[in-house]
Amino acid sequence: HLAASLPLPPERDHLRPGIDLIVFIIDIKSKHSLKNVEASLAHVDVQFFLGKVCFLVTGVGRVNYCSIDMNAIWKLGEDYCSPVLLCELELEGVRTATARRLLRMLQICAGHVPGVSAFFFGMLMRNTIDD
Repeated sequence: HLAASLPLPPERDHLRPGIDLIVFIIDIKSKHSLKNVEASLAHVDVQFFLGKVCFLVTGVGRVNYCSIDMNAIWKLGEDYCSPVLLCELELEGVRTATARRLLRMLQICAGHVPGVSAFFFGMLMRNTIDD
């Protein structure tokens, strides 16, 4: 399911399945995109930040068109203890690899990978990024 921002409309709560992973998409070319994500973060239960949230930054291959300082995005990942994934959606290979990575993250967060919890995976992702 996709949403442009949070909170989700309450009138469909009874139809909404459980949420296993939240991916915040930030377009590096749009300051509005970052502001929308920052505003939406206030509506996420703190328990989701234990491995069930990530930030996907798109447009990273177009450094000349950046409107957002990458340090602000890295700080967001650090502040919310959530991994930051970089992607260039215009490149098919990168787009496919990112989709596979997100699918694997979703499988882990949904509990479909025995022996790996969302919290453990989130910590593993953070340790890899920090190194």
